[in-house]
Amino acid sequence: MDKTKLAAAIAAVFAYIKTSEEAAGHSVPEGGEPVSAQAVQPQPVLQPGNSWGISGRQTHMQANAMIQLRMFK
Repeated sequence: MDKTKLAAAIAAVFAYIKTSEEAAGHSVPEGGEPVSAQAVQPQPVLQPGNSWGISGRQTHMQANAMIQLRMFK
C-alpha cells in the first residue's frame, strides 16, 4: 500500500475516534455525572413500507453479484 494512502487511512481512523470521543463528552451535563442510558430513549428507526421495492432491489443486487462472479456463461 502506498505510504500516502496509509497515512490518509490512519488519519481518517484517528479523526473518527476523536469525533466519537467528543460526542461522548457532550453527553456529560454541567454537574459532571454522565447521563444514564435509561434517561435517553433511542428513537425507533422507521423502515420503509414498500416491500415490493425492497424485494426488487434485492433481486437486482443478487443478479449483479452473479454476473460479477461470472456465473452466467
